[in-house]
Amino acid sequence: MENGIRDSGARDDAALTLGGDAATVEAVAREILHAADGRVDSPEFVAAARDAWDNLPAPLRQEIRRFRRHSGPCGRLLIRGLPVGDESRPTPSTADSVQREASVAAAILLMVACGLGDPAAYLQEKSGALVQDVVPVPGREEFQGNAGSVLLSFHTENAFHEHRPDYVMLLCLRADHEGVAGTRTACVREVLDLLSPAARKTLSLPEFTTEAPPSFGAGSKGALHHPVLGGSWTDPDLRVDFAATRATTEEGVTALAELGALFEQVSTTSELLPGDLVIVDNHVTAHGRTAFTPRYDGRDRWLQRTFALTSLRRSRGQRPGDVYVLVE
Repeated sequence: MENGIRDSGARDDAALTLGGDAATVEAVAREILHAADGRVDSPEFVAAARDAWDNLPAPLRQEIRRFRRHSGPCGRLLIRGLPVGDESRPTPSTADSVQREASVAAAILLMVACGLGDPAAYLQEKSGALVQDVVPVPGREEFQGNAGSVLLSFHTENAFHEHRPDYVMLLCLRADHEGVAGTRTACVREVLDLLSPAARKTLSLPEFTTEAPPSFGAGSKGALHHPVLGGSWTDPDLRVDFAATRATTEEGVTALAELGALFEQVSTTSELLPGDLVIVDNHVTAHGRTAFTPRYDGRDRWLQRTFALTSLRRSRGQRPGDVYVLVE
């Protein structure tokens, strides 16, 4: 498979299209917009989203629950046809842009996060907002992060962090002008049998380090001496960021390059349309993005992102007051 698989939207084995259920989803989302005075980051709004989850259409809830139990061979679920509310707003253009006020899209992201576990954020990134804008920012085109527009290399989200997200959700509010920006995913389950025995053994050793991404700012601590493949030998967890993970041995350099080449071979690329939501299992699947050319005219590509943790308890020591934001 040269340059991976490209999903044009005609068919996707890991996709659910809502169809007529979209109206129900929008109605449920609108019912909670005034909860907690529309303050998305408040525990009261999250509580309303958690209760509202039960009112979403059964096929949507069932598919998400199945995905949570086992994310399948590609570790990715694409939900098409979600309502996104008002599309007239201009695309934000600053690196710190977030969604603090209630919207249909934000309500949907938090309801789905509650279906997967609990929403979570990191204080050092986007000021700890639960719903974050992923938009191109002028002057940061080469940035390896959510503000850039060059090819974004494969990575598991916050690979450096002890409590990295279990799931990453990306909801498209607006596509790029040319429709060429593609969300890329590659799952370790797809390459496990393709790895050479030497590479697989090396990737399972704690001979790699990962630095915090630039979006976390200076002074963040990196995760030292971790394996790229950990946990179960037959279904390992993945921890890697090809822009920030470094091998400490020559064997590690070779193994990391082999893994990256295989990811390129098996990768899936989806050009997201408004209302498309990608859920990524951050323990087995890396994601990235193809390059695109922003115009900075208020109509650029606009995604919103939310993280989910399946167990808040594990990070309790980093969440003073038992809120949803990790402070370290």
